[in-house]
Amino acid sequence: MNGKRAFYRSQLSIFKPFVEKCSLSTVRRAQDGVGKLMAGSYKDQVSVEHILVGDMRCVMLSPKDATSAGVMLYLHGGGYVAGNLDYAIGCASLLAVKCGMRVFTAEFRLAPEHIYPAALDDAMDAYGYLLSNGYEPSRIALCGESAGGGLCFALCQKLRDKGRTMPAGIVAISPWTDLTMSSPSYEINKKDDPSMTVERLKYFADCYVYGAERDKKERLHPLTNPNLEEDRKIKSDPRLSPLFDSQDKMPETLIFVGGDEIMYDDSVLMHEKLLDAGCKSEIVVAPELWHGYLLYDLPERAGDFDKVSAFLKKIIPARKMLAWMSLDNAAKIFPAARSRTWSNMFRVSSTLTEDIDREALKVALDVTLRRFPSIAVSIKEGMFWYYLEEISSPPDILDEKPYPLAGIKMKDLRKCAFRVIVYKNRLAVEFFHSLTDGNGGLIFVKTLTAEYLYQKYGVKVPCGNGILDRLEEPAPGELEDSFLKYSGKYTTSRKDTDAYKIEGKREVDGFRTNTTFVIDPDFVRAEAKKRGVTVTVYMSAILIQASQRVQEARVANPAKYKPIKVFLPVNLRKMFPSETMRNFILYAMVGIDPRLGDYDFDSLCQIISAQMKQQMTEKNMAAMIRTNVASELNPFIMAVPLVLKNLIMKAIFNAVGEKKSCFSFSNLGLVNVPEEYSTYVKRMDFVLGSQAAAPYNVSALTYGGKMYLNVTRNASEPVLEREIYAVMREMGVPHTVESNTRGKEKE
Repeated sequence: MNGKRAFYRSQLSIFKPFVEKCSLSTVRRAQDGVGKLMAGSYKDQVSVEHILVGDMRCVMLSPKDATSAGVMLYLHGGGYVAGNLDYAIGCASLLAVKCGMRVFTAEFRLAPEHIYPAALDDAMDAYGYLLSNGYEPSRIALCGESAGGGLCFALCQKLRDKGRTMPAGIVAISPWTDLTMSSPSYEINKKDDPSMTVERLKYFADCYVYGAERDKKERLHPLTNPNLEEDRKIKSDPRLSPLFDSQDKMPETLIFVGGDEIMYDDSVLMHEKLLDAGCKSEIVVAPELWHGYLLYDLPERAGDFDKVSAFLKKIIPARKMLAWMSLDNAAKIFPAARSRTWSNMFRVSSTLTEDIDREALKVALDVTLRRFPSIAVSIKEGMFWYYLEEISSPPDILDEKPYPLAGIKMKDLRKCAFRVIVYKNRLAVEFFHSLTDGNGGLIFVKTLTAEYLYQKYGVKVPCGNGILDRLEEPAPGELEDSFLKYSGKYTTSRKDTDAYKIEGKREVDGFRTNTTFVIDPDFVRAEAKKRGVTVTVYMSAILIQASQRVQEARVANPAKYKPIKVFLPVNLRKMFPSETMRNFILYAMVGIDPRLGDYDFDSLCQIISAQMKQQMTEKNMAAMIRTNVASELNPFIMAVPLVLKNLIMKAIFNAVGEKKSCFSFSNLGLVNVPEEYSTYVKRMDFVLGSQAAAPYNVSALTYGGKMYLNVTRNASEPVLEREIYAVMREMGVPHTVESNTRGKEKE
């Protein structure tokens, strides 16, 4: 006999007579101690989230390597009289790690303090909690050992009789399905069973059915029914002994039982009744083993957990992974254009009221990634195009650097094309632009933050306002390339004049300075309204005026002035119906030609507003889409191998990509969130990386009564920031300034 198996059997046999004479409180302490030891063995492999369902303490355990999109509801054993949350967590941890599935377990009420139907009612509440949190019955598996196994059957029978949808299946480990203990194995196996006796089981059953009374020493003694025929009739109630109920329409079942246990027939007869009722059932009998043997994780029975995993995969198919997806039309240029010193990434961040709990964030990230299969990806190289491939597990959470948006190497993009970064109470996600645009990034971060609040504080943030249902399957429209869908019939010209570029000495080590202007949005809205323009137009006017002042200071001869132009990304979802989470932006180019003379601020606002209205029409945007799509669909370009295609696209990008504007200004606008979110999140930011060949980019969003205007620079001198500051002072715009300039790390 295997050493571990022999050791366990000998220990069970030694303690069997002592356990028989122990008080209930001693039995409870011993069982809970076993649970603590088990939990300690797996503490580094699972994360634990404590949850209250009414007054019932529950736990959701998530394994690090979850492979299933379902959840297991585990109901612990202990004869309905023993087993607190410590014991449940220990067994549930083993199941979570072995099965690669989230396990939800509950500390249901115990007898004799709470007699039948307390345990069954609590099991119903635990199941109802999973349903109310978005788990479909088809993605819930029940699992229980001993009394918990019997409870799984009783729960399903009650659900069936109430006309409610039952779970996908049951894994029953030595289930106690007959509290009358009337089958032959109770007599046949009584000498061979190393762990259980009929007398002990009768004690448990009487406690559960009738309760108990205390003696003078406060010891509990179960109440009994001296009328044996009546006692048997009461305990034959199908909700107490599910073996005696109809097994019609029960879910698919997998049963494990030890060949030597006195409750052997409880499993075998249940299996036979399930088959007779036309249900699917399989039983695994382990010769010479004891009650609940599966939870002892015996090496020679390792194949049993393989059987459990195969069963769970059959009843709860794994969510289909995104095998591959072509890059959307806007995304194709970015892998080709990236270089050792520049990668087109942007950042969206949430700043909370308390420091980030990394363990809770890991769980939240795992849940959230399943909702965003087009973002949870790596970049792969094909023969003719790059493509996206969904990652199987979340990336590591990184520490903040002294500056945002550090360059990313191609080898890292091949592993994961986004980064999750934590610094104190700030949660930031940096996206490679091939995955999504700022609008998609904002939705991802809001949904991730909402899930973190749930994992950390139990706060349920309502869906809406860009917060997606964490457990909902992605809609097909979220994965579409909307550029192809809304391509117009005619193309438009890409010709345009080059713009003035603010030059500066690059930081040799790649350092990026991020200067944030924290602005009063009410003031800006009021000033924009006075001029009959939008907030984006008003802020663009400030940026263009500041840029012209830089040119005036640096170019002595006005005849040599170049146009001051700003690239304004346009969210096409507001113009064309689209649910896509991928890139779906084009741009408007706004600005002035300083060679024509001076422009006061009000004139700038009117010029920019007119330019935006002229360019931001459905017909014009459709034509721009067509122009870009036509290039992609060109048969010659399609046939060119990726190596040559990269050279062509990089040359095009260098020729026209950034030369036509001074920089980009991307404004995500007002970020609306529910009160449950804003209570914990005091700030949000949107940061663009600097340009490839020029030092600046500018981005903004408004949250919590403040506008955050982020100016990113990879040069050493803050020439643009100084002029922005000066213009805003002249305009009376209330603001403060923050920066991560050298010597001020991670602010």
